[in-house]
Amino acid sequence: MVKRGLITKDDAADLIKQAEQEAAQAQVTAAQAQTAAAQANSTPAPAAGGSAESANPAGDDTVSVHYVPDVVKNQIRDEVTASVMKQAQDEHWSSADTTPDWVHRFHVTGDIRVRYQGDFFPDGNATGQIVNFNSINTGSPFDINALSQKSGFIPTYNVDQDRNRFRLRARIGAGIDLGENFYAGMRIGTGSDDQPVSENQTLGGASGQGGNFSKYQIWLDRAFIRYELGGEPDKDFSVSVGRFDNPFFSTGMIWGDDIGFDGFMARGKYEVADGVTPFLTAGAFPIFNTDLNFGTNSVLAGNGYSSEDKWLYAAQAGTTWIINKDFSFKGAVAFYDFENIQGQVSSPVSQDVFAQPNATTFTADTDDSRPSFAQRGNTYIALRNVVVDPALPASTPVYEYFGLASKFQELALTGQLDYSHFDPFHVSLIGEYVDNLAFDREGIENEGPAILPGPQNNNNGTSFAGGSMGYDVRLNLGAPAIEKLLDWNVNIAYRYLQSDAVVDAFNDTDFGGYLSGTNLKGYILGANLGLSSRVWTGLRLMEADSIAGPPLTIDTVQVDLSAKF
Repeated sequence: MVKRGLITKDDAADLIKQAEQEAAQAQVTAAQAQTAAAQANSTPAPAAGGSAESANPAGDDTVSVHYVPDVVKNQIRDEVTASVMKQAQDEHWSSADTTPDWVHRFHVTGDIRVRYQGDFFPDGNATGQIVNFNSINTGSPFDINALSQKSGFIPTYNVDQDRNRFRLRARIGAGIDLGENFYAGMRIGTGSDDQPVSENQTLGGASGQGGNFSKYQIWLDRAFIRYELGGEPDKDFSVSVGRFDNPFFSTGMIWGDDIGFDGFMARGKYEVADGVTPFLTAGAFPIFNTDLNFGTNSVLAGNGYSSEDKWLYAAQAGTTWIINKDFSFKGAVAFYDFENIQGQVSSPVSQDVFAQPNATTFTADTDDSRPSFAQRGNTYIALRNVVVDPALPASTPVYEYFGLASKFQELALTGQLDYSHFDPFHVSLIGEYVDNLAFDREGIENEGPAILPGPQNNNNGTSFAGGSMGYDVRLNLGAPAIEKLLDWNVNIAYRYLQSDAVVDAFNDTDFGGYLSGTNLKGYILGANLGLSSRVWTGLRLMEADSIAGPPLTIDTVQVDLSAKF
């Protein structure tokens, strides 16, 4: 009944009051009609010859209402009131909407993915030769003397026994409108551990968590506050602090799909010509913060050591360009500067330290320069500059940690060309090139302590064969995103990523299976099919081979069932 569009609460009250006044007026009119009827009954009949029409001047088609019952008046008032209040509740401007205001400010999203993954190893891999440096660096230091004495074994990766896993990824989060251009976001998710690049939880996992139907942990995955101006597709500026999605236009060759960035980030875009919108993103991101007690818990009564804080400073500039109604392009150049991520050789350490009880709890002054998490592929150097004491027994340990041999200052070029003439069928070509400008081959070959100099992997025989360059080329055919039943797409990609082109801790966790990281080349084939507007299935086949160092080939199959809400 109310056809006013936007309406205020005061307007609604006025309408209700007006309805009540009209009902009262109807009551007055009815009383007047009753009085008129009584007067008519006492009026003499018309004179002879007079017509019936003259006695009823309104005409035969008019009905005079002489009385409006209370039930009708109440019904009119109730209908008007109900109509106004229903519109008030639907449009959230009436106190009749009992839902708290904060509920309307939340936008909840989530997704679930169940995956089968098979990692298969053909014959010819270097069994027992591919060292698991992450296992050493995240546990007790390794006794390299035991290895030379053939009385110990260094941790290595399995490269000859196939593995099958079922994996789960579940995430739920909320975006919160704080008003006055402020916005916040939070998300929690699964994960076998707190590592940065995967939220996959292996079902029945043999280590960490899981197994025997045990419950799984949930991790804080996103938490940020953002200030935003503009908020339009062609004009926007925002500043974010906290933990948020990867803000850079990139492929999985540099940054894994699940990775979150900690720190500060600003981004903006502005259309400068019809269809041409440049953008700029920059930020500072803490990677590692030194323990306040670093060095004081050593087996030697010691003093604290200086900070080994690690940071990423990054900037990316690019543009989107709508060339015409069929073609569009997006391109960008980025520079990622990692501070203090290279391993540092320690001050001299006497071997006498390792002859004492609890020697594995000794802390050298550069131990924190080792990576706190890594995948596989980067080149390493030993960190502890141990001075051997010939007076000690030959079996006296020499405990070592290992750090990244190279500095990392990555220059990346990323582009995507899209052809949409047959929309929703698209043809997209995506490419990325990266080069570590800080890579110093001679420095790597000569770095390291005297007892264990030079690079510790990526050697072909005795020569160091690592490199600083990588590229990824991908062709996508079909729907850009799976959004309804029977939407589909297929893709093929080739990747070539040398050992020290990027930091292996942060890139794609899928290419190379459980041996993902760098120092890999090979093909990726994929396909996706929509089962409904919110459920789809996918298949990926990947073959990865090592570029340098001991021979390695790993074939990976992934079958996914995914849902979003």
